[in-house]
Amino acid sequence: MSQQDPSVAQAAISFGGVLGIMIAGIALSDIELHILLIGALIWVCVTSSLNGVRFEKLKNYMSAGIAKALSALYMFILIGIVIAALIEGGTIPTIIYYSVDYVSPTWFLPAGLLFTSFMSAATGTSWGTVGTIGVVLVGLGSVIGIPLPIVAGMVVSGALFGDKMSPVSDTTILAAACAETDIYSHIRAMSYTTGPAYLLSLLLFAAIGLQYDGMVVGGGDVDAIRDSLDSIFSIGPVALLPILVLLTLSMRGTAAEPTMITASLVAIGLAAMVQGRGFDEIFTSIQYGYSIESGVGTVDTLLNRGGIQSMMWTLSLALIALALGGVLDGVGIMRTLTNALIRKIRTVVQLVASTIATGVLVNMSMGENYLTIIFSSQIFKESFRKMGLKQRMLSRSVEEGATLTAGLIPWTTTGAFFSASLGVTTLQYAPWAFLSIINIGVSLLMAALGFAIFRSDDAVSATQIDTLQA
Repeated sequence: MSQQDPSVAQAAISFGGVLGIMIAGIALSDIELHILLIGALIWVCVTSSLNGVRFEKLKNYMSAGIAKALSALYMFILIGIVIAALIEGGTIPTIIYYSVDYVSPTWFLPAGLLFTSFMSAATGTSWGTVGTIGVVLVGLGSVIGIPLPIVAGMVVSGALFGDKMSPVSDTTILAAACAETDIYSHIRAMSYTTGPAYLLSLLLFAAIGLQYDGMVVGGGDVDAIRDSLDSIFSIGPVALLPILVLLTLSMRGTAAEPTMITASLVAIGLAAMVQGRGFDEIFTSIQYGYSIESGVGTVDTLLNRGGIQSMMWTLSLALIALALGGVLDGVGIMRTLTNALIRKIRTVVQLVASTIATGVLVNMSMGENYLTIIFSSQIFKESFRKMGLKQRMLSRSVEEGATLTAGLIPWTTTGAFFSASLGVTTLQYAPWAFLSIINIGVSLLMAALGFAIFRSDDAVSATQIDTLQA
């Protein structure tokens, strides 16, 4: 006998309990996210068991949820390796050394947004951008005195923009494929909403930067940083080779994993041959992170990071979140709730808003935006067709709900990864991730005004929807 999906009431109780545990736990206490997620997982398992789902099935759903996102879990380990290797090879110290004299507090935020956007678009990965250039920018921001949550929000905004608009981005390719549309049609459709949102974000970061106009980065502090870096590392253009390798391979379409491994191997070679580091020191850093006591606090803060073990807190959080998402998906809770929502949709703006809202909720429940893209596309594909909208409208709305919001939720793989890499909690930088917030607002406004709505020839009127859905 096949398992039946829960009723709307049962699904609402289960999912409402998850949201209640997470939101109340974060807002009202200092309980670790891991504990809250385990509590939410127990709640869903208990309510599902009461609805007749056997425990063996629940375990299988947990495993399936983790298995679907294994590629993302590999990235946690790889980024820990990359950060440590780039420090050992002198790449990050060299970028800081050459940049610190020329950083303008006034233009740091808008320039950083443009730079991270370019890097992310070229490489097709927001994770890689945050874990490399983002680490450097947060370090520079701390040197010049701009609050780190603002800098982190800028980095996340730029990284997500480039990732979202890049034809070599896995999320962009996935969204287009799931919606059954051409990738370039998908990108052009997104440009109508993401373009204005990006320009507004750029203006906001420029306006914030003006508040630091006239601020002078302390010459003594800069000299101390440069002298300390120069005494520890062999500073020079050759140390930038791993970044060149990273960019070249990414732009040639090489997958993220071999690209990062190759860049790490080049950095390890530089550490041994140029920086004079022993392999025991190098591999200790790869495992536990680079560690030094230079006597200059800023330098220690900038460099004491990276390593496989630094990502284990984040990795364990992701594992629990994915297990929870597997159960929510397996027992049909999210499917039941979204199907109930679809039956109430009557207009284009309701459909767009529902798709985006579903993306947010599924991100919160499944913890992985790849799964959210697939789920949302499957659930809403027929609704977009019945309403006479081209599939690029579906792919655009799915990305706005899934890709843009995953980094703003602390327990998703993306949010946990961004936080671990940048050293700023998700809730601290989320208000400053202007692109994500503005883009969703622009999309809803355009849908309400009827602008940038791409209709197919077989569009139907709102009065026909009830008949079609029936």
